[in-house]
Amino acid sequence: MGIGKWRASTGAAIAAVLLCFGSMGTAAAEELPSDGAAVTDDTAISADQTTDINDRQGWEDDTDQPLSVDAPSVCDQPSTWYSITSKKSIQIPSWWNGTKFKDGPGGTMAVSVTKSGTISAEIAGSIEFSTNAIIAKAKTQVSVKVGASVTIATGHNYSHEISRNKYGHLQYGAWGYKLTWKKYRSAGVCGAVELGQGTATVPTSETGWHYWETSS
Repeated sequence: MGIGKWRASTGAAIAAVLLCFGSMGTAAAEELPSDGAAVTDDTAISADQTTDINDRQGWEDDTDQPLSVDAPSVCDQPSTWYSITSKKSIQIPSWWNGTKFKDGPGGTMAVSVTKSGTISAEIAGSIEFSTNAIIAKAKTQVSVKVGASVTIATGHNYSHEISRNKYGHLQYGAWGYKLTWKKYRSAGVCGAVELGQGTATVPTSETGWHYWETSS
């Protein structure tokens, strides 16, 4: 049984000019919602759509996984577009009381979610961005299960054996991703300019308990 860790990374703005040479593109062409830092959460995943998964060991990554995109010519792009450049699998913990427990030493933990709530995506960037556009891009490049938020209901009973002389911890949350993204705009004849970049922590519709142990 391993020790769970919550990891986060931050992005830095890097200006770059990308030129179009045949099949060398930067992102799949698509029409995206208009830009704006404040966007309403209209892609929430309701509680009855979630899939409960318990103690998904090995889900969390130690490093970012770079993503490559088979893209058409930049000539085919809209005026501005986004690309997801890397992903890291994480569990996003629910932040409210009634979803985290500790017990021991030894024995068996038996828990359940005692208070409902919502886990929402968190997106940051060096420029103005469209939350809906980034979520939509993550759905196509990372997983169709990605959403702007997931609603957690009470219940989901779970039990786990604790090693002798150890303390067990159970934290409820959503399995999701830590992403990096970039935004581009078309420039010149089939050219593209990187406008900025950022990070996003996005939940999926899969929720469950994460278990780890400590010596005290």
